[in-house]
Amino acid sequence: MMARQKGVFYLTLFLIVGTCALFFAFECPYLAVHLSPTIPVFAVVLFLFVMAMLLRTSFSDPGVLPRALPEEASFIEMEIEAANGNVPAGQRPPPRIRNVQINSQIVKLKYCYTCKIFRPPRASHCSICDNCVDRFDHHCPWVGNCVGKRNYRFFYLFTLSLSLLTIYIFTFDIVHVVMRSVDSGFLNALKETPGTYP
Repeated sequence: MMARQKGVFYLTLFLIVGTCALFFAFECPYLAVHLSPTIPVFAVVLFLFVMAMLLRTSFSDPGVLPRALPEEASFIEMEIEAANGNVPAGQRPPPRIRNVQINSQIVKLKYCYTCKIFRPPRASHCSICDNCVDRFDHHCPWVGNCVGKRNYRFFYLFTLSLSLLTIYIFTFDIVHVVMRSVDSGFLNALKETPGTYP
């Protein structure tokens, strides 16, 4: 279900995996021995959850609405032309809207010229994926997919867990440098921890 432009998604994977690999290789061994062995365990669990939510968001259907078949599209076009009548040359045709009653309220459904369907409320056409998506939020290049009705909760959990993982790694990087600097001085601590040395 990914979009045609997947390059930024691979960059996202590289950044997450690379940052965590540096943390696991350089900071975790020292912190597990000198502070607590649960630090790397919790980091692994959080990392796996982040990756699961990223992959679930990227490869799940965001709520793509099926396009009209050619027969359906021509029938809808004929209905619209019959309702609007002939539009004089040089004038713009009226907007293609269908009024539908839902729970005793009139709802306007907009017509998508690309998919040849009347979209439900809050649906929109994504120009990158070239599909109409139900409850379209946005197209996220970082996950390589649209965010819509069917994958919004996975996207939310991804952003929340990634924020927690980032804070966790940053906090324990600082703890690691501070613990090393108490033993051997600040500059030597930076030289001994290549994961935090620029």
